[in-house]
Amino acid sequence: MEISEHLSSLSAEGRSLASAAREAGPDAPVPTCPDWRVRDLLRHTGVVHRWATAFVVEGHRTYRAEGGEPDLDGDALLDWFTEGHGLLVEALGAAHADLECWTFFAAPSPLAFWARRQAHETRIHRVDAESARGGPLTPVAPLHAVDGIDELLAGFHSRAKSRVRSGSPRTLRVRATDTDTAWTVHLSAEPPRTVRGAEPGAPADCTVEGPAQDVLLALWNRVPLSSVELSGDRDVAMLWAENSAVI
Repeated sequence: MEISEHLSSLSAEGRSLASAAREAGPDAPVPTCPDWRVRDLLRHTGVVHRWATAFVVEGHRTYRAEGGEPDLDGDALLDWFTEGHGLLVEALGAAHADLECWTFFAAPSPLAFWARRQAHETRIHRVDAESARGGPLTPVAPLHAVDGIDELLAGFHSRAKSRVRSGSPRTLRVRATDTDTAWTVHLSAEPPRTVRGAEPGAPADCTVEGPAQDVLLALWNRVPLSSVELSGDRDVAMLWAENSAVI
């Protein structure tokens, strides 16, 4: 996907997140993040937005810790979130294509990394806000969902931090049926290794498949695994569900 598409998504998803959070109220529980209330969701996402903005605007070449969460609530917290989201969209939109700054997994460029990462970050947390509000979720377009699946599998879980490990080699096949897109995830005692495509020479121990939106949300543990079709050894899918929380 193009950077401009990610920026459009980031802008829309942030507005939708704020709207759902306002409707839910700051004290509403977040079913998709059981330890959180809506105020925790807004504080977390707002801190991440400002953290990302600092790399883009200030060009830090090394890791910098996130700032602390604000002691705000209610309308003041929503205003703070909205301001930070706007600053992030503005910073990414104004950044030069040759931006150099720290990133935490491979991407075509730092600008492409941060635009993509923050679009998907905000999308997943928009789902959290809508789960707190109740009612239907805003649909995720298939191509955006496929890109989010790819980022999760080939990005986040390519890192040494991934806890999705298996004592014996296992293979997880992931398929988005509405776009005919697939990934093959090789699990072992090392970080997962993802190959884009069905990889015919690698039989799958377990296959997770369904519409791209459902697969995306299932892999992010935002909907139950029962929301998608599972075949083969379900223990492999449970290994993912129990160990894939991003840290």
